[in-house]
Amino acid sequence: MKKIIFTILILLVFSLCACTNNPNTISEAKLTKREKVILSTTSYRSFIYDFNVDSSYKKLSVWVEKYEFGKLVENKISQITTGIKDNGTIIFAISKTLNNQNQDQSVFTNSINSDGALSESNSLETIMNGGIEGVMGISSSNQTENMPIKNNIVLASMCYQKGVHGMYALTDDFYRDVNKHISEIKDYDVVYLFRAEFTK
Repeated sequence: MKKIIFTILILLVFSLCACTNNPNTISEAKLTKREKVILSTTSYRSFIYDFNVDSSYKKLSVWVEKYEFGKLVENKISQITTGIKDNGTIIFAISKTLNNQNQDQSVFTNSINSDGALSESNSLETIMNGGIEGVMGISSSNQTENMPIKNNIVLASMCYQKGVHGMYALTDDFYRDVNKHISEIKDYDVVYLFRAEFTK
């Protein structure tokens, strides 16, 4: 079933194109209603970004970091590195497992499409060791239009907390400077940050 879901994601990736023309930039993809519906049937949360690079950039790495109460506990979950050329698309997708006994587990899928090639990586994640009963989650993404490519860009986040009545998405300031605004995630039980790094 996981392969069928990912095949649908692959077809969607190839239907997307890099929308910006500015070199060495990355932006959240502008999806049609139909594309949003397709993604919602294959994953419970996804983040899609288009990028454009000049010929000096040769590789792209994407990965997920896991934080607990603001402290990094796992680095480079589901990391992939692949060659890139000109432009492409990055997808981070989160889907539930089909095993009813492990409802607290999710599958993280990272993929990069560039120069006619698709690279992907999957990772099975246990969000919280104590289970997800009473846990709320909120996601947000870096919505900066045509953001310049730099080291370790944070593209999106998933935040989880037990027993809360309201949660707030991370601010734009957090995405601009994670180290300076790390205090934004110190009250969350678990935070996943989705990152990308372009190299020459």
